[in-house]
Amino acid sequence: MSTAIASRTMMMLEAVHDALDVALSLDPEVFELGEDIQDPKGGGFGVHKGLEAKYGSERVRCTPISEQAIMGAAIGAAMAGMRPVAEIMLMNFISVAADQLFNHAAKLRYMSGGATPIPLTVRTTTGAGAGFGAQHSEMLEATLIHTPGLKVAIPSTAADAKGLLLSAIFDDDPVVIVEMSSLYFGVRDEVPEGDYRVPLGKARIAREGTDLTLITYGRQVLDCVAEADKLAAEGYSIEVIDLRSLQPLDTDTVFASVSKTRRAVVVHEAVTRGGFGAELSSQIHSELFGELAAPVARVGGANTPVPYASSLEQNFLPTSRITPAIRALLG
Repeated sequence: MSTAIASRTMMMLEAVHDALDVALSLDPEVFELGEDIQDPKGGGFGVHKGLEAKYGSERVRCTPISEQAIMGAAIGAAMAGMRPVAEIMLMNFISVAADQLFNHAAKLRYMSGGATPIPLTVRTTTGAGAGFGAQHSEMLEATLIHTPGLKVAIPSTAADAKGLLLSAIFDDDPVVIVEMSSLYFGVRDEVPEGDYRVPLGKARIAREGTDLTLITYGRQVLDCVAEADKLAAEGYSIEVIDLRSLQPLDTDTVFASVSKTRRAVVVHEAVTRGGFGAELSSQIHSELFGELAAPVARVGGANTPVPYASSLEQNFLPTSRITPAIRALLG
């Protein structure tokens, strides 16, 4: 839904800041917590700059350098009826708070028979390509998806970064929003002002086509659209689906597209082995086996930790493997 009547061009980082500003203004139960998020720094990427000055240190709270403390405090606040937005600075550090997130946040509503909703939003940042090294760049969305009770979204545009985050903050279940750091300053688009929300569980068609469907999310949406545009000059018509939300998953949009094109490639930055692409490929095969012209292909990161050396890091990324996978399926 959207109550916005105007829009303006924003970078993704600005759109995330705008979403937090709107949420804090809408509901006094919303508050933020994380490392160094107060002014003047405003967090590791400056997402929160100015919010402490506007809303006070009680609602924009700095924490110790302890992911367990951040997650534990946020879960407790959510159980008490508040709507915490917890920043885990880098996605790899979610593993430090795995017990709190996987064993408590994800399960409390189920184990209480619905009596204890957990309106918790966890924001985190990650992504290869910026030289942050193996312990600061990994995509771990498959682990999150494997945990019942968690919702997971990964935006590729500034508008979706705002809209998905606002939907997450006002959802009564725990939601993890994964923001890819390479898009913070590299993506700029029109973002509706005000209380703009993108429903969790609704994909979008980023590019229409008829010959093959590329299914992806996050930074790889941009890569897939770019590769599809190049192949259009050779006469290939490639459709690109931006999932936006991995849980809940919009299988209706995926199945409709693949039923039309009869060929699909799932693309993600996480390593291919055991990645989200394996789950989605399995679902497509089960639903559309008799309609497929070829098996679903998966393109992901190389099966290594994310390298630090720039040349190796670029080879880790799936970008150069997208077009060969398309050509293989189209013959």
